[in-house]
Amino acid sequence: MNKNKISVTSDNIFPIIKKFLYSDQEVFLRELVSNAVDAVIKLKTIIKLENLYDIVDDFKVKVFIDKKNNTLHIRDNGVGMTKEEINKYINQIAFSGAEEFIKKYKNLTDYSNIIGHFGLGFYSSFMVANKVVILTQSYKKDESSIFWSCEGTPNFIMNEIEKKDRGTEIVLFLNEENKEFLEHDRILKLLQKYCKFMPITISLSDKDDKEIVINNIDPAWKKNPLQLNDKNYLDFYHELYPNQLEDPLFWVHLNIDHPFHLTGILYFPKIEKRIDIQKDKIHLYQNQVYITDNLEGIVPDFLSLLRGVIDSKDIPLNVSRSHLQSDISVKNISKYITRKVADKLDSMFIKNRDNFQKKWKDIKIIVEYGMISAQNFFDKAIKFFVFYTIDNNFFTLKEFKEKIKETQKNKEGKIVFLYSSDKDKQYSYIKEAKDRSYQVLIFDSPLSVHLIQKLEFSYQDICFVRVDSDHIDKLINYKKEDKLYSELSEKEKQDLKNLLDQHLLIKNFKFSIQLENLSIKDNPFLIIIPEFLRRIKEMNSSIGKDIKNKEKYYQLIVNTNHVLMKKILEETSKEKREKIIQEALNLTLLSKNLLDGKNLTDFISKKLKDLVQE
Repeated sequence: MNKNKISVTSDNIFPIIKKFLYSDQEVFLRELVSNAVDAVIKLKTIIKLENLYDIVDDFKVKVFIDKKNNTLHIRDNGVGMTKEEINKYINQIAFSGAEEFIKKYKNLTDYSNIIGHFGLGFYSSFMVANKVVILTQSYKKDESSIFWSCEGTPNFIMNEIEKKDRGTEIVLFLNEENKEFLEHDRILKLLQKYCKFMPITISLSDKDDKEIVINNIDPAWKKNPLQLNDKNYLDFYHELYPNQLEDPLFWVHLNIDHPFHLTGILYFPKIEKRIDIQKDKIHLYQNQVYITDNLEGIVPDFLSLLRGVIDSKDIPLNVSRSHLQSDISVKNISKYITRKVADKLDSMFIKNRDNFQKKWKDIKIIVEYGMISAQNFFDKAIKFFVFYTIDNNFFTLKEFKEKIKETQKNKEGKIVFLYSSDKDKQYSYIKEAKDRSYQVLIFDSPLSVHLIQKLEFSYQDICFVRVDSDHIDKLINYKKEDKLYSELSEKEKQDLKNLLDQHLLIKNFKFSIQLENLSIKDNPFLIIIPEFLRRIKEMNSSIGKDIKNKEKYYQLIVNTNHVLMKKILEETSKEKREKIIQEALNLTLLSKNLLDGKNLTDFISKKLKDLVQE
């Protein structure tokens, strides 16, 4: 029996591996199984290159749990290793790369951003094992079988043993803290997570259970799109996300070989108005080995709402394959993905606009997010972004401008895009607009205010105004010749304002009062939040800067031509005058869904009391 030392100039290599190199201990299984898969693929390649057709085998990787002996086994029937290869790839740790590794990084406290090519995947096994054994036989028949053993120090044992079957078996003697990896269900879940689509058949078994095949060796994203139909794509979606009951709306198949290699499928799920973090995210694979579902940098933020798979060998990872590295190729990949998604949406819009519009409400928040955050996406998306009205009619920006350019302008001459964020709450305002034959859009997503800002910046001849931000005749007053005169004198207006200041006392509300000469048919009071103030509030709220104040600030437009104003001025009883003002204000608040809580309860109680007394 030969005792030797691994070619590492410091004993620090194992503590680094155990504590810092991998962010999660469970990835040891991914590393060992992917090494085994690589060994099989390498042999299959050698068979072709060297015409070794006498090697006929059912190539596979087997994972075996031996609870009795506290061991976990990973076996392959791949290329195997000779004594010289073990020295080269195991004992010297990828040509003594560990020496450079230690010199460069031994003083760091954060190893999550290390970039390296040190070949340390095998050594991840020492995160969970006190002892690791390798039993290997090269495909070269004249080579001896080798036994190798190490207990997590630079010391190891290596010697020749009796012939065994071709390939390599890794035996992990698990330590006390990691006995969980002897549980069948735990290993099964890990294999399904990391090895579900590896290109060589992988099976799991233990003494009590039959052998279970883990993986699909030929997943849909590796196939030519011409080979796949809709059912194939849908089946693969549910294979990726077994807990998803709904089908995706559509998908984008990615496939590029130059200037980088990338394949994948991205699915559009039904999003509607939700922009919360998705439990089921896009999976990143490297040569069919699962890496992570954190694709920050590779997938633009707005596409993180999608699901699916991206597989690329050209995405730079750190040595543990746990973190993406910032790189020009990553930026190029991100641009490619953005372009492919935009092209897909544009193609759908052109080929079948009706079908596109049926899906629009489910995907528009993704498009809005992209238009706000990525200029290259905005430039493409503006062609297929569709506005829709309260009557459910759809228009592109160009079409809608053409429709309203003569009828909806403000005093500056800008085309006014009237919109509603809630058809029910803003019903009365919408009705006033429709009575004048104006078109009203629906903008009801959490991102609407940001998109509006972007559109107004990009197109200086338009402006967006919510229907309840002022009286409709002030929002659109282009070429209006008729001026309404007030029924009240200037003194009466001042007296009215003073009276309203005294009696407009409703808890949690503050009003700034503005007297306007409106039609006698209009309501006595109109409650608004001016467009620019409301936008500031909404934008602050969307980025978590909502000002928490119990009082709600509104502008109260007072119609000086309503008959009620004369009645308020002529009423001599202070009590009755106050009652008229409060009743009119409460009815106005109630019509706008603003009366709630104690104010609503008090109002209802008072009205019921009045009914009893009549």
